[in-house]
Amino acid sequence: MTRIPIDGSSNLPRAIMIVILRIGHRPGRDERVSTHCGLVSRALGASSIIYSGEKDEKLIESVKNVVDKWGGRFYASYEENYRNVIKTYKKKKYVVIHLTMYGMPLQQQITKLRKCKNLLIVIGAEKVPPEVYQMADYNIAVTNQPHSEIAALALLLHEYQKGKELNKLFPGAKIKLKPCAKGKSIIEK
Repeated sequence: MTRIPIDGSSNLPRAIMIVILRIGHRPGRDERVSTHCGLVSRALGASSIIYSGEKDEKLIESVKNVVDKWGGRFYASYEENYRNVIKTYKKKKYVVIHLTMYGMPLQQQITKLRKCKNLLIVIGAEKVPPEVYQMADYNIAVTNQPHSEIAALALLLHEYQKGKELNKLFPGAKIKLKPCAKGKSIIEK
C-alpha cells in the first residue's frame, strides 16, 4: 500500500490511530464527496484516508494541498483492492467499523468502540458489497434513515473522541484562522 506523506504532526487525544477507508470512489461523480470525506477525516482526528474504487490522482492531490496549507500530519493514498486493505488492518489488530444506516445504533455501541485503540472506519460511495458487512467487526449507524457518509463519519469521530478532536492542533500550517464573531480573520505565514 503506497502512502503519500504530508508534513506536520498529530496530537490525537490519546495514543490512537484512526484510518478511513473510502470504498467505491468514482471520478466525476464522487470527487467532491470523497474530498470532503478526506477533509472531515483530517480535521476530526483521523491519521489517514485510503481511497479505493477508480484511481483519481486529482483527489489525492487535493487532500495533500489542504494539508500543505493548513498543517498537521495526514496521509492520503489509493489502494485498488479494498478487501486487501481490510484484511491488512485486521492483521494489524485494527477494529473495523463499517458505517451504514443498516447497522447498530451508535449511541448503543459507542462505549464498546471507545475501548478500541486502533480503528479502520469503512465508508462507501456506491452500493457497499455484502462482504463488507461480514468483514467488519461492527456495522454502525448514526441513524437508520438515509443520510450522508460525511455526516456519519463526522458524528462517529466526534462521539468516539468525546469532542477532544475539536481542540486538535495542526503544526506547520501556512494558513490559520483567528475566530471572529463577525467577518473573517486569516493569518498567513
